[in-house]
Amino acid sequence: MAENSTAVVCRYLEEAIAAEARSEAQSRGFAGEGDDEDVRAAFARHVEDARLQQERLTQRLQELGGRLSDRKSFLDQVLEGTPKLAESGGLLEERTLQNLIVAFTTKKAESAMYEALAATAEAAGDAATARLARGSQKEEAAAAEQLWHFLPSRSKIAYNMLTVTEVDPSVETKAATNRVV
Repeated sequence: MAENSTAVVCRYLEEAIAAEARSEAQSRGFAGEGDDEDVRAAFARHVEDARLQQERLTQRLQELGGRLSDRKSFLDQVLEGTPKLAESGGLLEERTLQNLIVAFTTKKAESAMYEALAATAEAAGDAATARLARGSQKEEAAAAEQLWHFLPSRSKIAYNMLTVTEVDPSVETKAATNRVV
């Protein structure tokens, strides 16, 4: 069924708003888990970032005459099945690692979603939405980079805790500061 260009852009904006709502809820949950204050603080910042992105996207949707719907977003459907390394139980350190992996995956998926929104808006001649999408895409890339930075050290910490009888706990677990995604 054919749509006009504004309807397509509005639908993609709705998808982005729904994805950010999911990301906000996910980050809020992750911020409340684990005992790693640095990681919890990063997730707390992502809660606020997602909320602000939702506000900007909703404002743009309203400017275009669109309105939010209750349907599940495409990204929600894609990420719904994101597996965890160990579904239940486990140590806090392993749970922190799992949360980092899921959140990193979400940020990368959102970055791709914003690429699609930007390209669609550009094709529709909607420069304002394209700029908004590009800005959000940069924010997602920065958030993914931040999460990536935690992965090496938190992997070692989880491994050390899981193999405490085998591994010397004094093994360095701090991540190098020059990691690149």
